[in-house]
Amino acid sequence: MAQVRLINTTKKYGRVTAVESINLNIYDKEFLVLVGPSGCGKSTTLRMIAGLEAITEGEIFIGDRRVNEVSPKDRDIAMVFQNYALYPHMNVYRNMAFGLKLRKFSKTEIQQRVQEAAGILGINDLFDRKPKELSGGQRQRVAMGRAIVRKPQVFLFDEPLSNLDAKLRVQMRGELARLHQRLSTTIVYVTHDQIEAMTLANRIVIMNAGTIMQIGAPMEVYKHPKNIFVAGFIGSPTMNFIECRMLLQNGSLGLEGLGKTMVVPKTLQERFAKSKDRQCILGIRPEHIYDRALKEPFPNAEQHTASVEVVEPIGSEVILLMKVGSERLTASVDPQTRAQPSSAIELLIDMNQMHLFDKETGIAY
Repeated sequence: MAQVRLINTTKKYGRVTAVESINLNIYDKEFLVLVGPSGCGKSTTLRMIAGLEAITEGEIFIGDRRVNEVSPKDRDIAMVFQNYALYPHMNVYRNMAFGLKLRKFSKTEIQQRVQEAAGILGINDLFDRKPKELSGGQRQRVAMGRAIVRKPQVFLFDEPLSNLDAKLRVQMRGELARLHQRLSTTIVYVTHDQIEAMTLANRIVIMNAGTIMQIGAPMEVYKHPKNIFVAGFIGSPTMNFIECRMLLQNGSLGLEGLGKTMVVPKTLQERFAKSKDRQCILGIRPEHIYDRALKEPFPNAEQHTASVEVVEPIGSEVILLMKVGSERLTASVDPQTRAQPSSAIELLIDMNQMHLFDKETGIAY
């Protein structure tokens, strides 16, 4: 079993707490992604699992073994770094074989493992090249190959695609997903890129300020964020947040905001009943705001007039940056929109997709 468990794990640097008492179960053969902004503690968490950072408090288990005092080389893990960490004076074959040679594997076993890993990654024809003769994508494959030959219990990836261009990142994401399916091993992956997290993970761990904000399947986290931080971090463009007040009128809940009182759909009345008479934050994702000229009104659609400030066509959609009264909104609309900067546009906001957060705590209702 390649399960990894962190129990009340804390890392402090003097008076600074980088990771605070986190509890996390990483399942056997799972692809788990740690995601969050810079400085949130995700890389520190990965390095504690690897043994590259000593933990201050708590426990870490890999399989059934407590590894708090176990050195990195004895934890049966393999790590792929952001900067590849290849030996510049060695060719590809020797880079991939070096770790096995240190562990006294036979030449036959080394050759077999290196050939097998190279075959999986399609780099057999690169054996004689040195790192300086490789592209960024090729270097990343070699770094992954060097990890694969180890056949570890757990693979650890620390932002491995951040140095690649956009097109190559997309390609490498696909290769990483196929690699996980083929190897059927446990992968813990750190990134600040939410698209990588959403497309690769079985589960996502969203971190902020050294603590875990939410853990869940990608679409679960996207559809049901537990707080404003998660709602704003997952999703691109980011969710719109609008200050409102929840009112009870004629037995039904209504949201006072954007210059009018918006009706809360019947299906959501019970869920949001506790927010009555409270200041709230309404959350609406950009893809749930429509250009009225291209969309017929539908149940629970609220119509608003907006002033368009910026139009960003990106092919499959157009991003509109707008103002409704004093509130700024972002919408992701059909590319056939005729919206222009400094013009007015009629919008439909899908209240069926609304999120609601407590203004003081940021916690979702």
